[in-house]
Amino acid sequence: MDVSECFLRHADGVWIKIEECNVHMRVTRRMQRTIIRGGEGDDLDDEGAESAVYTITGTINMEKFKEVLNIFRGGQPSFHDPFEDRQMLVIFSNIDYHSTTGAFEFVLLEDAEDQKIE
Repeated sequence: MDVSECFLRHADGVWIKIEECNVHMRVTRRMQRTIIRGGEGDDLDDEGAESAVYTITGTINMEKFKEVLNIFRGGQPSFHDPFEDRQMLVIFSNIDYHSTTGAFEFVLLEDAEDQKIE
């Protein structure tokens, strides 16, 4: 897989390829912090879970954007993570498209609940 390619899959199982895209990944760990008033500091617990946010940017034509919009509006999509070369269920956080320039930005949140993709 080329690093400048992105793959999204509609809930119906059809993958689409977006060429010339950039993927930015941000991973955070889940933690719980308890602050005790009058005590000495706080209690910080690492829950051990990670959550990834993918921001995909680039340019696409209107036809390709309509395909992505169809994925955005229909069912649970999947995304191919180019960094770890794996497929995962995601949720679109937001979608932004400029029709004159074709510039887009899609923000995807990893769905950590069920990562079984067939």
